[in-house]
Amino acid sequence: MGGAIANSKAAAICSVAELGEEATALLRADIQPQDYIALLMEKGLFPDAVRFLAHALPKREAVWWGWVCAKRASGENPPPPVKTALQATEKWIAQPNDENGRIAYTAAEAAQFSTPAGCAGLAAFFSGGSLAPPDLPPVPPGEFLFAKPVSGAVIFAAVSAEPAKAPEKFRQFIAQGVDVTIRLKLWPQGK
Repeated sequence: MGGAIANSKAAAICSVAELGEEATALLRADIQPQDYIALLMEKGLFPDAVRFLAHALPKREAVWWGWVCAKRASGENPPPPVKTALQATEKWIAQPNDENGRIAYTAAEAAQFSTPAGCAGLAAFFSGGSLAPPDLPPVPPGEFLFAKPVSGAVIFAAVSAEPAKAPEKFRQFIAQGVDVTIRLKLWPQGK
């Protein structure tokens, strides 16, 4: 990415979000993050829009977004491991500390990391605290490590049940993520 593009907010997010070639080719120096998301949506690049948003949101809000999508995908009566993972993640959202992150990790592992609920719990664990066992010196997670499982939670939630409805679910989930950016005033208009 050259000069002006590299200095834009959208480009800064793209530089860490690991978007596909088609998505990065759409990046322009003058494009605002919300407009970039809209362009990704218009082109049907839903997973790229999800990854962009997951990397743009603050950790707690990103985990909340992944959790909401996972909860919707899990239905009214999810299997016990999924229900436990969702509850543990919700507890971390309410009280984001190391202990709750470890509980979310254990529950996510039981629910399996290939499920939306498992990804949401993993995202909570990767959002702070230490990755090392509690009796060892702390090893903080990388700055954007949480965003990968948040992306997984949202993407799996959109495609896991009724894949034919995935585009519709992606649109709903991404609209919800964009709404979070608006509520947080993450990207003031024209910035």
